[in-house]
Amino acid sequence: MTSAPSADAPRSVTILGATGSVGASTVDLITRSPERFTVEAVTANKDAERLAAIARQLGARTAAVADEAAYPALKAALSGSGIEAAGGAEAVVEAAARPAEWVMGAIVGAAGLRPILTAIRRGAMVAFANKECLVCAGELMMAEVRQHGATLLPVDSEHNAIFQVFQPGAKVRRLILTASGGPFREWSREQMAAATPAQAVAHPNWSMGAKISVDSATLMNKGLELIEASHLFAMPEDQIEIVVHPQSVIHSLVDYADGSVLAQLGVPDMRVPIAYTLAWPERMETPCAALDLAKIARLDFRQPDPERFPALRLTRECLRQGGSAATVLNAANEVAVAAFLEGRIGFLDIERIVEATLAMIPAQAVATLDEVFAIDAEARRHAAAL
Repeated sequence: MTSAPSADAPRSVTILGATGSVGASTVDLITRSPERFTVEAVTANKDAERLAAIARQLGARTAAVADEAAYPALKAALSGSGIEAAGGAEAVVEAAARPAEWVMGAIVGAAGLRPILTAIRRGAMVAFANKECLVCAGELMMAEVRQHGATLLPVDSEHNAIFQVFQPGAKVRRLILTASGGPFREWSREQMAAATPAQAVAHPNWSMGAKISVDSATLMNKGLELIEASHLFAMPEDQIEIVVHPQSVIHSLVDYADGSVLAQLGVPDMRVPIAYTLAWPERMETPCAALDLAKIARLDFRQPDPERFPALRLTRECLRQGGSAATVLNAANEVAVAAFLEGRIGFLDIERIVEATLAMIPAQAVATLDEVFAIDAEARRHAAAL
């Protein structure tokens, strides 16, 4: 087990996806305890100016943008700082290969697969906020983790909650994932048909990026988390439940064979699970407010409505099919959500495009990451055409 960071031996870290919401929260925590961490590398997709500011703030050794067109701006912004600048998809992979003890994998979408796999293959501690790693290539990723002795530390609040109360070797009856229900939890199908992107990204409890916020509105986010949980905790689909919990105070639960149900509670702030992974196996202070149960007063739960939110049915079907099904689901969803955010399709068209794409591409076994990428590309072509 890797030792926890301390003032005497600071933990070296790399942040893949430093300019996104999870990356920003990670940066915030590191700057509050600078004596505990050194920063090896930071990466972003194309926001060169913001990445350069983060690299300077953290004293990173290198910074890389995936978009080669943004490289000149990054290089100019880092001029005179002594921080190495790099550009292109391979530069992000190389950043993941650098010798950081702990890596935050917060690159959104399938673009995060290769960099995160690179960090896994060198046996790093990988805090992953990228759902696609386990959704698109769960079996492959978990095999690589075992082979290379890497440590996966889940950042999603639900999986992080389970990780905190999961007892390896104990007999588990169920994993219970909680869902806020998103901004449309009380809406009818007719109301959702007219929903705008601005309404879909207005999450009632969490501050997240646009894509993840839309996934929360469709409940696709929760379906993807179900697939993740199955791989991460080696739990079959029929032993994972989802309940709608509007307050987002209980982040998930584990039901043990003896009747004990263990839950992790906390304020809905992503800095809580991120801090748990940053300091693991110890804990660190955060600026998050203490949980006031008397003020909250009540905690509500109900079953999700599969008629209004068919994404949950689709994700369960994909998990049961195995192989490439979840890769197709994820790719089609990314394309459809992007089209919705651009105003080219309606909100309910997202699920229709995903289901139609799944019908076009039968599930098949996958043995390599190249096969995953090929299926991902094929699914994106079909979804884009739809």
